[in-house]
Amino acid sequence: MQGPSVENQRFEHHANLVFNNPARHNAMSLGMWKSLLSHMTELASDDVIRLVVLSGAGSKAFVSGADISEFDEQRASSRAAADYNAIAEAAEYAVDSFPKPTIAKIRGYCLGGGLGIALSCDIRICSDDASFSIPAGKLGLGYSYKSVVRLIRLVGQAKASELFYTGTRFSADDALQLGLVNHVVPASELDETVDKLTTTITGNAPKTLAAFKACTNRWNSQNEAGSTAEIDALVDSCYVSEDYAEGRLAFSEKRPPLFKNK
Repeated sequence: MQGPSVENQRFEHHANLVFNNPARHNAMSLGMWKSLLSHMTELASDDVIRLVVLSGAGSKAFVSGADISEFDEQRASSRAAADYNAIAEAAEYAVDSFPKPTIAKIRGYCLGGGLGIALSCDIRICSDDASFSIPAGKLGLGYSYKSVVRLIRLVGQAKASELFYTGTRFSADDALQLGLVNHVVPASELDETVDKLTTTITGNAPKTLAAFKACTNRWNSQNEAGSTAEIDALVDSCYVSEDYAEGRLAFSEKRPPLFKNK
C-alpha cells in the first residue's frame, strides 16, 4: 500500500500536484512537505509547464493540515520543531514564489497548513462543501510571519485576527465573502471549472503571464523599493518574442493564437 505522497501528474502544458494521504484527510507528513518543495522546484524551471494545479486526493479534503500523528517524533522539541517548520515554510514559499500561475482546487477540509498552501496559490476555486479553519490556537502551534502575512494580505488584519484567535471553522460561502477564494462551485462542477480555467490560462502567452507573476511576487514580498530591472527585462522580453508576433497576427486573422513560449 502506498504511503503518503504528493503525486506529480503531468499534462501537455500543466501539472497537477495531488496531496495523497486520504486515510488522514490528506494531512501533510514531513515527507510530503519535502516532496512538494521538490516538485515545485523542478516545475519552476520546466519551460513546457505553464501552470500548476494543487488538489487533494479523494473528495473529503484538500489538505487537513500537518499530520499530527508525526508531532511526537518530528516536532517534540523546539529544535525538531524548528527543523520541521523550516521545511514546511520552504515548501509553502516555493508555491508562493512560483514563477508561473498556480491554482488551488479545494474540496472538503482545508485546514491549518492546508489553508497555508492554498493561500500561497494565485487562484483558489472551491466546492460548496469545502470548509476552512486555522486551528493553531487549539494545538499550541506557532505560525510564521510569512504565513500570517499571506492571510492578512487577502482578508485584512481585523478578519485575519478573528480567524486566527478563534480557530473557528468557516464555510465556502464565508471564504468567498472574506476574499479567501475566487469562486465557489457545486462539487459536481469543480473539476470542469478548474479544467476550463486551466485551458484558458495555458492558452495565453507564457512570457506575458511570467512578467505579471514577477510583479505579484515582488508585491507579495513587501519589497516595493529598489530596482525593478529583472521585472522590466521580463516585460521587455514579451515585445521581442515570437509569441507577441503570433498574438498580433492571430488577432488580425481572427483566430485563437498558438503560443510557443518563444
